[in-house]
Amino acid sequence: MRHASTSATRAFAFPQDEPLDERGRAAAASLRVPRGAILSSPARRCLETATAAGLDVDAVDPRLAECDFGSWGGRRLEEIDPGGWMTDADACPHGGESLRAFAARVAEWLDEQAALEGAATAITHGGVVKAAVVHALGAPLEAFWRVDVAPLSITELHAHDARWTLTRTNT
Repeated sequence: MRHASTSATRAFAFPQDEPLDERGRAAAASLRVPRGAILSSPARRCLETATAAGLDVDAVDPRLAECDFGSWGGRRLEEIDPGGWMTDADACPHGGESLRAFAARVAEWLDEQAALEGAATAITHGGVVKAAVVHALGAPLEAFWRVDVAPLSITELHAHDARWTLTRTNT
């Protein structure tokens, strides 16, 4: 599940560790989450989403953190020169994480989850959900840019025999 909205979400800016905005907090308060363990990114906006929804977080996992955008944090896309960042999965002109390194981190976490019993809900970021969907489908990394993840949307993946199936997205 993607966290609720923040000022950066509404401004289409690269995130920092910002809090939820009032609309995001109100929307999270009416959230209904499937059963199971509640996992969270360490980011403030994810932990605040859980709190606003009345959820107790069972575990915080740094692998659920958004891509490290380095010097781009807090800035809008039109304020930066992305260079080949969106076309070269190994590029990291911002000094943070490349898309390939980020996707590998998420894939490692997702593969570990496939081996576990029971359901879990991960409160995380749009980028993490996109990387998880791409990995689950075995799609090329370039497909990352073709997945949309709205604030507070739920994307459901189901593991069977260490393989993932996409059950629903952006609901």
